[in-house]
Amino acid sequence: MSPTSPETSRPAYDSRRLRAIFDGRAAAFDEVAFLPREIAERMRERLEYIKVAPMRILDAACGAGADLGGLRERFAEASVTGVDISSAMLARASAAEAADAESSAGWRRFLPTTLAKAFGARGPQLAQADFSALPFASGAFELLWSNLALHWHARPDLVFPEWQRVLKVNGLLMFSTFGPDTLRELRAAYREAERTLGLASAPHTIDFVDMHDLGDMLVESGFEIPVMDQEVLTITYKSPESLFADVARWGAYPFERRFDAGRADAKALRGAVHRALDALRRDDGTIPLTFEVIYGHAWKAVPRTTADGHGIVRLEDIGRGSKPRR
Repeated sequence: MSPTSPETSRPAYDSRRLRAIFDGRAAAFDEVAFLPREIAERMRERLEYIKVAPMRILDAACGAGADLGGLRERFAEASVTGVDISSAMLARASAAEAADAESSAGWRRFLPTTLAKAFGARGPQLAQADFSALPFASGAFELLWSNLALHWHARPDLVFPEWQRVLKVNGLLMFSTFGPDTLRELRAAYREAERTLGLASAPHTIDFVDMHDLGDMLVESGFEIPVMDQEVLTITYKSPESLFADVARWGAYPFERRFDAGRADAKALRGAVHRALDALRRDDGTIPLTFEVIYGHAWKAVPRTTADGHGIVRLEDIGRGSKPRR
């Protein structure tokens, strides 16, 4: 089954609901920010092997802005813009940017005037926007960066064309997202709990998309030379309660079955899930929680046709593939 088919368990994309989820979780997000920070560091390590010198960078779904400083440090001459759907997350990002600017004001006075102006021009550039409908002109950026955000959209095949649109030709897309093995212990615990209680099985986490499907979507969306890889990270917990608390703070658990507050079946289900998680304890007494992290990067391909469907022939391609005259 295609991950984007109507029969899939992925719910339809609801930008208003997603905004509400992260608005509500912004205040506590720092408590679980260690995971996206770690993934961002691994993305930056991969970026070291890629030759790119962008002047305009977009962080799509920047959240509280944790990656903005690293991007500006890596590309000192570039203008970096962050967009996020959550106004509460952007407020956190703006506050962090303002604090950083204030702390750096002292050493900036020792810089040459031209450099001081350059640093000042890079100040906070934040906008509230849906990453699948960006408010920017086509070809506005040379690098689009997105850390652990793509899985929030039910149709990545619709997001990639928008990201391709705002990139310049030969611009670089670099992203990370979660793969199908993510939260597998939690899904297994829910299945066991529902079986024990005689409840119909229902989805309780996002139906994460496979790495190979994402690579195919990139090519279909006008990217070329996609490079995809993945790794599995495991976080351990001392109790089901602490595991649930972290998953809720991440916002990676928005599709829990809705029960009326105080209903006995809701309490029974949660209790059964806790017991199922307890049964997964390892020899050291901890409960594992798996995250399959997918990394991808690709370049915006040179267009082969115009907007009205006419073929484009580049000068450098003329003569390629022709047979030599005898």
